Amino acid sequence: MKMNWLSSAALAFVAALVPIASQAGEVLDRVLSKGVLVCSTDPEYPPQSSLNANNEFEGFDIDVATEIAKRLGVRIEFVTPGWDVITAGNWSGRWDISVGSMTPTKERAKVLDFPAIYYYTPASLAVHEANTTIRAPEDASGKVIGVGVATTYEAYLKGALEIDAVGAPPFSYRIRDAEIRTYDTDSLALDDLRLGDGLRLDAVITALPTITAAIRNGYPVKIVGDPLFLEPLSVAIDKGDPEFGARIAEIVAAMHADGTLSALSEKWYGVDLTK
Repeated sequence: MKMNWLSSAALAFVAALVPIASQAGEVLDRVLSKGVLVCSTDPEYPPQSSLNANNEFEGFDIDVATEIAKRLGVRIEFVTPGWDVITAGNWSGRWDISVGSMTPTKERAKVLDFPAIYYYTPASLAVHEANTTIRAPEDASGKVIGVGVATTYEAYLKGALEIDAVGAPPFSYRIRDAEIRTYDTDSLALDDLRLGDGLRLDAVITALPTITAAIRNGYPVKIVGDPLFLEPLSVAIDKGDPEFGARIAEIVAAMHADGTLSALSEKWYGVDLTK
């Protein structure tokens, strides 16, 4: 009887190991077998990603993701979950990859892998063009500031930002005790800011290219001072498939080397932000 119990236990142990082994390369195998790379994106985050008049996705992140899919030999498909859902990890196969200008942080690295940094962008402070009291980031202390939910900008205002990337320059917290207002996406915060100085918000923190794109589109906002911090921005994948991560890293490295990323950055930002 004891021998039978041990045999059953051994079989149960082996069976428990099978799913772990079968997960190796699971995402890469699924992508290649289905012939499609499903990428999460934001439909309201220009010039990184947005829907144009033809209801088609466009932007820097969109072009980067499309090129990654092309080099994998598959087609691209976009889905639009909330940013807080993307950064929470445990995607359960709902999408395969995030090419969404995500900063690697220690908190996110608990649930996600970051196989390749593809560009860098400054995080900046914007106010309404009529504002005369916020002349430096420090002047925004205690003010009402809008940010995207679950972003590095929210973490910065909370004093809890830890960028987990080699070579990321140090930064200091220059804004204290802000009243934080979160939005589903950064662009919605800018929408509230443009309504008037202090009407709903005193300021917004987001990526510098997002602010400059808003200004080009007629938003009455302006940039305050130097950037708050520099963000290395990475492709993100769910944890558990090192083969998929290695393949993505290889592709992005090739896109850096052959100038593809530089060209796409020049196209969308007018400057090379990839170095």
